[in-house]
Amino acid sequence: MTQPRSTLVSVSDTPWYHCVSRCVRRAFLCGEDRLTGVSYEHRRGWIADRLQQLASVFAVDVAGYAVMSNHFHVVVRIDTERAANWSLDEVLGRWTALYAGPLLVRRYLAEGREGLDEGEVLAVSQWAEQYRARLQDLSWFMRTLNEGIAWQANAEDGVKGRFWEGRFKSQALLDEQALIAALAYVDLNPIRAGMAETPEESDYTSIQQRLGREPERVDGPVAEGEAEGSEEGAAALPKAPLMPFDATGHLGWAIPYAFDDYLELVDWLGRAVHPAKRGRIPPGKPKILDRLGMDAEALAAESDRLLRAFGSAVGAPASLTAARSRRQRRDTKGHPLSLEVPRTGAAGGAI
Repeated sequence: MTQPRSTLVSVSDTPWYHCVSRCVRRAFLCGEDRLTGVSYEHRRGWIADRLQQLASVFAVDVAGYAVMSNHFHVVVRIDTERAANWSLDEVLGRWTALYAGPLLVRRYLAEGREGLDEGEVLAVSQWAEQYRARLQDLSWFMRTLNEGIAWQANAEDGVKGRFWEGRFKSQALLDEQALIAALAYVDLNPIRAGMAETPEESDYTSIQQRLGREPERVDGPVAEGEAEGSEEGAAALPKAPLMPFDATGHLGWAIPYAFDDYLELVDWLGRAVHPAKRGRIPPGKPKILDRLGMDAEALAAESDRLLRAFGSAVGAPASLTAARSRRQRRDTKGHPLSLEVPRTGAAGGAI
């Protein structure tokens, strides 16, 4: 049974989430349509750019992404502390960079407090707190992203209707093992799908961007007109950088690994042969596996199956047990996720 988003996204459990959205119409609406031969490759660039534009507005940081032909993955971190420290004016400025907002909010931004009476200032403050909550909400982040891309694609095609299937899928990443497994899984998506042979050739992925080898962009047709209720000034938004790696652990909000170790991990996993996957890269053993106490062979097998079962959370046994207790849930969904060294006798899982 479908779970409400409020039970799947709990920042008190973890600020890290892996999300997926998939196109609802026939495949390859972001790549090359095999039926017509028409290329929509430029739309993958729309999604990659928009992710980082929205990260400059929301208190949601992008750690990793992969834009495929008919779906995309993103790994994010929700920073509630940052959102809590924004001033009222900053909250309103961020929200109105995306949406026009009510007339009263626009008057406040144009005239300041002096132009409004006490009741109007109170109303603006209430709007700001609502916007503050939305700007740290994963559902609003994904909604804003997907609505904008859907409008662009529909305008380009000259059609109406849904572009994305249902709601996006989200997966809580409860510990470091789950985070690194999800990041590697996302970055290896084009290789596993046979779209690329190496990480640096994997177009529209975070790992390719981190390596400074982004694809040459191809512009598509320019859509005319305005989208009803769409975000305003979207194209003018700056792009936030991807989250940094920090092996020292001094930056509590960064990805807690050395980037060179992460590259070794992705390279090793990409070379592992999987019978159900056509793509791979030719083997090394990364230092990160020993440091995190992971079983390399189990991680290689499970990283390919991470999304297939798609439980609502991934983590080591202790993390999952603690999360179940906090959520007062006894049931489990998904498959065992064996990320621990066999000698411990423990196996992870998914909620």
